[in-house]
Formats: sequence, structure tokens, C-alpha cells
Amino acid sequence: MLLVVPTPIGNLCDITLRGLEALKSADLIAAEDTRHSGILLKHYEIKKPLISYHEHNEAMRTAQLIERLAQGETIALITDAGTPGLSDPGTRLIKECITRDLPFTILPGPSSILVALTGSGFDTDKFYFRGFLPVKSGQRERELRLAESRSELTIFFESPYRLLKTLAACAEIFPDRRICVARELTKKFEEFRRGSAAELLAYYTARRPKGEIVLIISERVGKAAR
Repeated sequence: MLLVVPTPIGNLCDITLRGLEALKSADLIAAEDTRHSGILLKHYEIKKPLISYHEHNEAMRTAQLIERLAQGETIALITDAGTPGLSDPGTRLIKECITRDLPFTILPGPSSILVALTGSGFDTDKFYFRGFLPVKSGQRERELRLAESRSELTIFFESPYRLLKTLAACAEIFPDRRICVARELTKKFEEFRRGSAAELLAYYTARRPKGEIVLIISERVGKAAR
């Protein structure tokens, strides 16, 4: 069976008891970055064979893992943080399990999307998750203009190295829209910063952002941008 195991997004204590049992029971652990995942496994004294499974070898590894699953092995799939398949490798392997009628199970667990959404303070009845904003400025602007037109919250992942450019674009496209920058979630320097794009741009220009960032843009409807 394939076990899809969410891993902590920062604080190592956030892994579930079921997640630990899944990792301990696996014959093999497929990890996005074996060195990064090794920290988690060492912390919980879990010693299992590790194999890399990331965007650059996903096609080849999927074929290998499917054959091992077909032979009756139990494989745990993990990524660097959060749930595999959500802007991380995993979807291809799950689809192949479905095609080959091989058993798999998805464990619940940590997700930066839900942590950021809940902590934003915005109305959360409806939201649209878009993943990472494009690197190229033209494509990024198109995505932000789509967010401006939506009647639900839009959630993006963003790099700290591009946050200032993104906030500057937001200030031009929707200067009155409320935005939340959720940074370093569950870690020591966790931060939720809310305001207009201009306010956030001024703040982070003076204090260069670090760490992983979830960006939430309020919907077009005025009542949610309070």
C-alpha cells in the first residue's frame, strides 16, 4: 500500500501519531529531499530506507515505486513540508495507483494553506488556491489580475525574494484590497501581517522578509475585506 503522509510545515511536533506509525511501518520512504526528511526521521528515531522523489525524477521514480507496490511493499510518500500532491510531488504516483488499482491511503495532517487561511482573519467560506505565483513579472501580473476579479479569497505561495515585487504589483492592481502575509508558520518567528498592499510593502521594505510565505488576497466583495 502507498501511504501519503503529511509532514510538519515547521514545528517537528506537528506530525500526527498516525503519521509516525505510518513511517515506522513502511518498507521504504519516498522523500522529496532525503537530507531534509532525514532530520525529521532522526528526531523520531525512525530508521527506514530512503529514496528521493522530486519534480526532476518523478516520472522515473513513479514507475519504480509502482512496481514495488505491485509486489506488495508498503511505501510512505512524504515531501519537505505539508501534504504531498499540493504544489509538491505526489499526484502522478497517486494517479498511477488509481490506474493500476493499487491500494493507497491519504493521511490528514499539517497544511500551510489551512493554517494561513484560518489565521488571516478573513472570511473563509470560499477560497481559491493557486499555488506558487509565476516568477516572470508578466505572468505574475496576470495571476494577480485574476485574483482581483474573484469573488473568493485567493491563496498563493510566494518567495521572500519576490514578495516586494508582488506587493508592488498588488498596490497598482488593487490598492484597496486587504492582504495577509503569513510567514514562517508554526516556527519561532511565525508572523501574520495584514493590511493594504502599500502598507505591507512599506513594512517589508524596511524589514526584509525571510522564510516561507503564504499570501492571501481578500475577495472582491467588500464585506469580506474588513
